[in-house]
Amino acid sequence: MPGELFQFLGSLTAIAALVAIAWWLGLGGTARISNADEARELADNAVCGFEPAEIALDADGHGALLRDAAGRIMLLAPHGIHFAARMLGQEATARLNGERLTVSTGERRLRPITLDLGAEAQAWCRRIEGIG
Repeated sequence: MPGELFQFLGSLTAIAALVAIAWWLGLGGTARISNADEARELADNAVCGFEPAEIALDADGHGALLRDAAGRIMLLAPHGIHFAARMLGQEATARLNGERLTVSTGERRLRPITLDLGAEAQAWCRRIEGIG
């Protein structure tokens, strides 16, 4: 029994040490977009040459919607500590709740995201509903 207790305490100490190291290194956390320039760079990295004419950022930086001159709409949604970029198609849906907009790409792999877009939410909802 004392050997098992010693092994348990040693394992617990090792796990606590790994958690402390990860915290100290700044690992984990959540992805955030700090400004329009960062959103523009993320969009260009996802689709080379995508030039947004209009950008709507979530109030807390948890995502963004971008529209180019051709009317294509890209969603930047958190995916772990990075962002997933999706061009919205006919299967995309948008649901308005005050100044918050819930966008679904229609993909099973990317869950719906709710963005706090303030006064812009209603206009973006109409744009997404008008795709196709």
